[in-house]
Amino acid sequence: MSKTHRDSAGEQPKLDKKFYEKELERLQAELVRLQYWVKEKGLKVIIVFEGRDTAGKGGVIKRITERVSPRVFRVVALPKPTDREKTQMYTQRYIRHFPAAGEVVIFDRSWYNRAGVERVMGFCTAEEYIKFIQYVPTFESTIVNSGVILIKYWLDIRMETQEKRFRDRIEDPRKVWKLSPIDIASFNKWYDYSRARDDMLLASDTSHAPWHVVPADDKRRARLNCIAHLLGRIPYEDVTGEPVRLGEREINGEYDDRINFDKHQVVPQKY
Repeated sequence: MSKTHRDSAGEQPKLDKKFYEKELERLQAELVRLQYWVKEKGLKVIIVFEGRDTAGKGGVIKRITERVSPRVFRVVALPKPTDREKTQMYTQRYIRHFPAAGEVVIFDRSWYNRAGVERVMGFCTAEEYIKFIQYVPTFESTIVNSGVILIKYWLDIRMETQEKRFRDRIEDPRKVWKLSPIDIASFNKWYDYSRARDDMLLASDTSHAPWHVVPADDKRRARLNCIAHLLGRIPYEDVTGEPVRLGEREINGEYDDRINFDKHQVVPQKY
């Protein structure tokens, strides 16, 4: 059972930091085992992360990928479409990033931009939105029928949580880069995004590609729950093999392989 303690207001239970770090380490070790299985079996996996601004998508993705190979787990976070891409089939620019055998592709926002930010901010027409929402179940059925494992997550937070995180970003010089003009504009459109979310989930929560909602007000809990759920969605076995053992190094007493620092520019040792 998870260890929790109450916050100062006595409302939201928070996960104990030591427990969180220990459990994250365990889950990340399982992700490494999953990585070996994906490569061994030639699996193709797509993981979609959606949610409001500040919902914590980046934090979850970072914990998933920080201990696995970027050659197997690839993160796709596309910028706004170019003029050329705007003339293409809407999903075309996403399809080019789909996995080959032995790959996991994580979309930090996806084709669902059309059902969220594009709809709310007026970046697409009503007709384009309706066509997308009617088409997306068929599109995802085609993905799944091609042999791809498709997993979709919606990270859900409260209005108060979003405002607190926005203010944290404004005040922290390490986080201010996360704020874009679209993020600021979206702050006053909470209920518009809520309606867009509800319509999106209703239209695209299918048996072949269901949505999985992650309560994300508590970042630690959201990360652990999401990773644990992901591991449960892809049956795998431990195929890592025997532990790696180092052999003995060749001894060469005639050659000093240390760099002669006097002959090169060395980074100043300030710390």
